[in-house]
Amino acid sequence: MSDFVLADVLLQATRVIAWFVIASGLAQSAVYLFQLVVAGATFYQRPPVARSSLLWHRYSDVAPPIALIVPAYNEQLNIVSTVYSLLSIEYPSYEVIVVNDGSKDETLSRLLETFDMREFERPHDDALPHAPIRNIYSSRNSDRLFVIDKENGGKADAQNAGINLCRAPLFCVVDGDSIVEPDALMRVAQPFIDDPNRTIGVGGTIRIANNSLVDAGRITDVRLPKRLLPLFQVVEYIRAFLMARVAWSRINTLMLVSGAFGVFRRREVIDVGGYTPGSMGEDLDLVIKLHRSMIEKKRKYRITFVPEPVCWTEAPETLSVLGRQRARWQRGALECFFRYRHMAFNPRYGRIGFLGFGQMFIVDVLGPVVEVLGYILMPTFYFLGGLSLEYLLAYTALVFVFGIFISVGSLVLEEIELKRFPTPRSLFILAMAAIIENFGYRQINNYWRLKGLWQYLRSDNSWGEMTRIGFQSRSP
Repeated sequence: MSDFVLADVLLQATRVIAWFVIASGLAQSAVYLFQLVVAGATFYQRPPVARSSLLWHRYSDVAPPIALIVPAYNEQLNIVSTVYSLLSIEYPSYEVIVVNDGSKDETLSRLLETFDMREFERPHDDALPHAPIRNIYSSRNSDRLFVIDKENGGKADAQNAGINLCRAPLFCVVDGDSIVEPDALMRVAQPFIDDPNRTIGVGGTIRIANNSLVDAGRITDVRLPKRLLPLFQVVEYIRAFLMARVAWSRINTLMLVSGAFGVFRRREVIDVGGYTPGSMGEDLDLVIKLHRSMIEKKRKYRITFVPEPVCWTEAPETLSVLGRQRARWQRGALECFFRYRHMAFNPRYGRIGFLGFGQMFIVDVLGPVVEVLGYILMPTFYFLGGLSLEYLLAYTALVFVFGIFISVGSLVLEEIELKRFPTPRSLFILAMAAIIENFGYRQINNYWRLKGLWQYLRSDNSWGEMTRIGFQSRSP
């Protein structure tokens, strides 16, 4: 093959790859723009949010009992604050079941000592499989609180144990490093009250609590994180919950109810086999199984999202811990997509098959690969003479300007809807973080996601150590 022919082949290959990157990037941008527009329209059309006292007056007599299930593994720093926050929730009928999943630290001993726990016999069924239970405890201080001590089996396994022991028709999963706002349970239960026949799952908003002050299990002073890394995550969480979740919920195509705070109907979850043991994305996996089951049974149903119930959690503050978390999230997304690949673009599953799995394919499967290819190949093609300078600059401007637009747009939704950051200074700092995150943080996030892809291909199922620093608390 002559040098001229080889150069022509390379040029054609360059153009094909460039157009593939551009097309994939435009598809991802279209998904984000769709989410922002639908979320904005949803908030614009919603009636004013009811006050907590009005909700209690309206729904307290008909609110269904709920079991709060808290899987905990090595959560000694935050577990006491989390339990105090759950015991102070304003809801007429609920119980708290903490599942100590074979912790190696002082999680169990702190629970037993702080809440004066004693051994307790509680009959329960074995509808879902899980690792053996060593002991069950109840609190002398509160008839709402129970602790399950079991052998380590992973988060999904611990959640299944909690579901088996709970007696309420609904259960709410809460992470062991979370603080739930007092009115959150009443708000997240509202769809089950308004539409009890169809609603099978409801998610609430997760927010970052780093640097905020916790007093007796409540966030008493909302502050922005002092460090840049968790500050970027504040912007990410606002974008994920107030934009993406609201949009997909509006068209009844919500694919994820966060494992940190979500309510489900117990009967339907048991029918699909509960949480999948060993799954890296157990929350995503469960929601997909529920969609599949309801569609195959031809039942009318809703899995929805309510912005107002807020659960505060601790975000990683170091690159190493955050990198492990994001790689695990990516493994979970890929694992679920390919485990249920028969649903993808399958007419039998309607909007879930096309819109839900289409979004997962564009954002989770193609997204990190295409974006990193764009960062690497576009400048390379320019230096090789395959792309003009104008083309390269236009592509770069599109990527960064659109990313800033989406992030700032999600902050506008936060100010319209939740207003958890009351001062103009906080909003200004968040706006600056929304701009700066596009120059470095976004790129390293894609590196972590590619690392997750590589781990998935190698069948690496390690969870990784998630180091906590603990909430800033006053003693309860």
